[in-house]
Parts: sequence; C-alpha cells; structure tokens
Amino acid sequence: MLVGLRERIAAELTATLHGGDLKLDRYAGPPGDPGLFGIAPGDPMWRVHGHATGMLTGGFAALMLQSLHPLAMAGVDQHSDFRADPVGRLNGTVRFITTTTFGSSVAAREVIDLVRRIHTRVHGTAPDGRPYRADDPDLLTWVHTAEVRSFLAGHQTYAPRPLRLTPAECDTYYRQVAPVAEALGARDVPRTSRDADRFLARLRPQLHATPAALESVLFLRRFGRTRRERLVTGLLTNASIGLLPAWARTELGIHRPTLVRTGWDRPLATTVGRALQWGLGPSQIQAAAQGRLAGARQG
Repeated sequence: MLVGLRERIAAELTATLHGGDLKLDRYAGPPGDPGLFGIAPGDPMWRVHGHATGMLTGGFAALMLQSLHPLAMAGVDQHSDFRADPVGRLNGTVRFITTTTFGSSVAAREVIDLVRRIHTRVHGTAPDGRPYRADDPDLLTWVHTAEVRSFLAGHQTYAPRPLRLTPAECDTYYRQVAPVAEALGARDVPRTSRDADRFLARLRPQLHATPAALESVLFLRRFGRTRRERLVTGLLTNASIGLLPAWARTELGIHRPTLVRTGWDRPLATTVGRALQWGLGPSQIQAAAQGRLAGARQG
C-alpha cells in the first residue's frame, strides 16, 4: 500500500513540476562536464536548490514579491500564459533552475539562450504609461534578487537546522547564483546577503501592489486542478507568506498574524514537505548530475 502511495505521489509531482519527464539526459552527461557554473554537491547553490520544501515555499514567495514591481508585473500580466497554463509556466521555471544548477554546460546554455530569446519578445507599456522590456538589465536584476532571496529564506526556514547555511555560506550562495542572472543580461547583481538587503531597500520606493499584482496573488493562492492540489498549494502558499518581508505582506494586503505563521503555517508546511519528499524519494536529477561529475574523477 505504501509503495503504491509513494509511486502516485512521485508521478503526480513529476507531472506538476517537470511535465511528466525529468529528461535526465540534461544532467547525466557528458562524463566529467562540470556544468556551466561549476556547481558541485555540498555547494550552497546545490543545497538550496536541491531542498524541495524550501524551493516550493520560496518559489511561491518569489512570485508574490516579484509582483510588487509594476513593470515586472505588467510584463507578466500582458505576456504570460500563467492563467491559461499555470502548470506549463511552472514547468518552464523548474526546468530553468534545475538545468542551470545541476545540468551539463550545453544544457544550461540551451535554457539560458531560450529564456533570452523569449525576453526579446516581451515588451510593452505598463498601465502607468511607462515602457518596459523583459531584457532590461535592471528589471532582470530585480526578478533574480527577489527570486533567490526567497529561495534562500525558504531553505533557511524549512531545511533541518544542521543543514542550514551559515552567514558565510549565504554569501557564497549569492555569489554562486549571480552568474546565472548575468548570463541572462542582469547587471550589478547582489553578491552577498547585505548587498541583497541594500538592493531591496533601494528599490522599496518603487514597489507597490497594482491591481494585476493583487489578482495574480489571489490566483496563486487558489491554484489547483484537483481538491488535493488546491489543499497542498494552499498550505504551501500560506507558509510562503511568512518568508516575505513585512512591508511586502502589507503592500499585498495580506494580514496573517505572527502566531498563525509560526505556530500553524510553518509546522503544516514542514509536515507536507516531508510527505512530498518521501513520495519523491532520492532526487534522480541530483543523482544523474553526481554521476556526470564523478566522471571527471574517474577519468
């Protein structure tokens, strides 16, 4: 019975996160290839991006935080198909993160080139009259920083305490993820926790919730194609609220008391995350990447 349950959880999660196919060839070869950014097991970037609960909650938090930039949100609202195909959008994001972290050099370059091509087609005028384009270096830096700040917050909250990063390792994480953003065209990318905090503080006057942002957050919190999916998404998005800066929760009109966030949301998300991790079992993607990296030592 447990084996059958585990297989069902694994199949459903693989379909939702990866579109049903892990495409392990992106990670398994060629033997000895270090990956485009040289990330290895034990590195902060590998540890953060390999922790399921931290990435799920951090990912939801990132979407909410990113929505507070009116130009970034205008691009999503006017060009993204997240309403019609939210799972497809999720698959693309997961594919980019896993490939740039664990994939071969060729695979990482392919997904980066794909995203760069997509960005050239995303441009327009925001409701406030300002022009925007997705390949704007400053806008790319915002999207990246909001994302990795949220991933790190998710890891530091939901990884077992002995596995959480030290302050020095948190700075290393920012340094390791910065080249990914720069490969997409970002500039002046934060490389330490302090840099990230200063960046957010500097942009704070520009950040506020537009009607499109409030609509997207409501859509996110209600997402789910089945009752079970809506339940899990609701638990994880509630938990992600606790990862946001207090001012971001205020901007989004989210009022969730501290006691609820720490005494209810966090324990539930921890339990759900452990169940999902049990269902997934050891990461096939990380195992394939480790096998590829081991080829250098064997050679």
